Amino acid sequence: MQYRLDKKTGNKLSVLGFGCMRFPRSAAVTEAMIMSAIEKGVNYFDTAYIYSGSEETLGTILEKNKVRDKVFIATKLPLISVKTAADFDRFFNQHLHRLRTGTIDYYLMHMLTNEDQWRTLCSLGIEDWIAEKKKAGQIRQIGFSFHGSQSEFLKLLDDYPWEFCQIQYNYSDENFQAGTAGLKKAAEKGMPVIIMEPLLGGKLATGLPGEAVELFKKANPALSPALWGLKWVWDHEEATVTLSGMSDPKQVEENIGFADACPPNCITEAERETFRKVLEVFNKSYKIHCTGCNYCMPCPRGVNIPGCFAAYNTRYTLGVVSGMQQYITSTTPTSERHASPSLCVKCGACEKHCPQHLPIISNLEIVRKKMEPLLFRIVITAVRAFLGRGKTRKKTGVILPR
Repeated sequence: MQYRLDKKTGNKLSVLGFGCMRFPRSAAVTEAMIMSAIEKGVNYFDTAYIYSGSEETLGTILEKNKVRDKVFIATKLPLISVKTAADFDRFFNQHLHRLRTGTIDYYLMHMLTNEDQWRTLCSLGIEDWIAEKKKAGQIRQIGFSFHGSQSEFLKLLDDYPWEFCQIQYNYSDENFQAGTAGLKKAAEKGMPVIIMEPLLGGKLATGLPGEAVELFKKANPALSPALWGLKWVWDHEEATVTLSGMSDPKQVEENIGFADACPPNCITEAERETFRKVLEVFNKSYKIHCTGCNYCMPCPRGVNIPGCFAAYNTRYTLGVVSGMQQYITSTTPTSERHASPSLCVKCGACEKHCPQHLPIISNLEIVRKKMEPLLFRIVITAVRAFLGRGKTRKKTGVILPR
């Protein structure tokens, strides 16, 4: 395993970090993956209060196998739920209970988006609270995960003596959010930079158009698109840890096996040209910049927002048939309890929580118009009638796709 230095503490952090948002359903498989990762050198595990079941799972496994002292735990204060100063301790105590630990090694303000948000936290006394927790040894390093504009990120870096930060960065996002300028600025301050979404929620691993996949194969058939994406991030010496939301044992083995082969400045000029061509193809087909993080969920009306966007993108990356198959699976349009965009009432609850700041409401309307054409709506109506579900809205209260 390759390690990079946290200059603030002297900690040697594995370049591959284990993102704990997408654990598999099987507890046994999850435990095997985590223990395999630790045994092979991964020492940075990133979770969050709002990752359902993640903190409890990680804490239980570390305690059971007596390996807490071999890893650094990173977790996050859910800023969207903080209303009063009392919430700081309320959430933090739950972190400790779930993770079965007395110390959080790397603690983040989750989804900090702008300077005003930080000032609001300061007005609640967050700075004094952090100082108390650090003095007590309950927080070792304090940082933030960022989901805003580059200008706001640069301001935030100077607003507080942060000890690390976490940003979204991949070969399709050089100028998105913190971007390359933010990465370099944070590194200049001596801060470890933790990279999230290096594969754009898996889109750069399994969601590339066939033409892009072939470009990668032609350049190096031994590397999967996922490894190409990780290599691009590892090429940057400022990227201390690159998180991968590994959800399959094969992903753990593949990523760990490759992590030691990508020191800074490892990409050749020919490979840079390959990335340029792949990105050109990808940008033409990738319509909605959704990473599938699910922060927008649950929708009050039951719309499967990430599923709708994923299917819509698939239509353009892998073809109409694949896109429609995925759309039917994601929205179950023939069921009375469907999850299609037609249910959207434009309440805006989803847009308040989107880290990508997507215009979700207007995008859902685009998806509805493209994925539910007249013929498709007729088929849905016919199938429902055949199944005995074609009752009127007045009688059942069911909202059919418009």
